[in-house]
Amino acid sequence: MNALFANPSLAAFVLASLVLAATPGPGVFYILARTLAQGRRAGLSSVAGVALGNLANAIGASIGVAALLAVSSLAFAIVKYAGAAYLVYLGIKVLGARSAVAAATFSEADLLPIFRDGFVVALLNPKTALFFAAFLPQFIDPAAPALLQGALFGSLFVLIAVLTDSLYVLGASAVRPALSRLNGGREAGRYLSAGVLIGLGVLAALSGWRSGK
Repeated sequence: MNALFANPSLAAFVLASLVLAATPGPGVFYILARTLAQGRRAGLSSVAGVALGNLANAIGASIGVAALLAVSSLAFAIVKYAGAAYLVYLGIKVLGARSAVAAATFSEADLLPIFRDGFVVALLNPKTALFFAAFLPQFIDPAAPALLQGALFGSLFVLIAVLTDSLYVLGASAVRPALSRLNGGREAGRYLSAGVLIGLGVLAALSGWRSGK
């Protein structure tokens, strides 16, 4: 543990993680779509779900799941297309859920499915595990246990991503009231959110995601 925090690469890891986490990608667009459609609490619940899914991928990469996905095209394809189909399903669900999108606040029971959706979307992104498998070893100290370092670095990256994603949610929730007051703004937001989700699903199916973000 002491070797990890004494690692001179730690500062470089934090800086690189901040840049990568703050760069908008599929995960950020998904969270923004949820926030604009359903509000700040829904956005933060999505952040929590995505974070847990990314953490599972980071730990999986540390114990070799990413290596399996890298060498097995079938395993990679199954996970990728399952994730793409789930995103398209969520987009279609948004198109049909007029009353849910129109609600301004949500109870705790309503937030659980949103958290679950974020978790599944992140977990079923095979590129996330491959990203961690390629990124984390660059900062691992050979003098310390690699598995422990991988898990801790992965957790640190996810924590940094939670902070940057939460800032995106706060920004989107700040402009959401103005959008809702526009004529047809709420309906436009619903179609925009559905379009983003379906578009991300199609993108994932056709080309895969370049990273967990």
